[in-house]
Amino acid sequence: MSDDAADPLKLLALDTDDLAVVSAHLQDAVLKVADIVWLPAQKRFALAARRFDWEGEALGQRRRRLTALHFDRVLAVRSTRIDKAMPDQVLSLLAITFAEGEVPAGDVTLHFSDGAAIVLQIECIEAQMKDLGPVWEAVATPGHPDGP
Repeated sequence: MSDDAADPLKLLALDTDDLAVVSAHLQDAVLKVADIVWLPAQKRFALAARRFDWEGEALGQRRRRLTALHFDRVLAVRSTRIDKAMPDQVLSLLAITFAEGEVPAGDVTLHFSDGAAIVLQIECIEAQMKDLGPVWEAVATPGHPDGP
């Protein structure tokens, strides 16, 4: 029996709609500060995360997958509530958003739990998300308390 949800996912984001799809797939991904790299000479920001497999969850399977995400054409990176001196600090990604500047430039923000964030100043949206292969059983399905 085929398990389509087990197939690796590869997404390209070139606009805000694409970025929203990537954000949805990466909601509740976990990573460590050490899993993040900024390569200014290449204008590239990248990270490796363990994303919750929402497609599998829809089929009753709780899984996580090792996934890479990178943004190209990144001019600057700044962060809030992330201590680079603590490489084992665990971050839980909640969403990725885009705030338009002078078209097509703007800021991409990676929103993490506890108010942590990384803001990428970009020339334009150019991102890729790719599953790297490993899939394993998740301990639990991520949940979010209801808002006010």
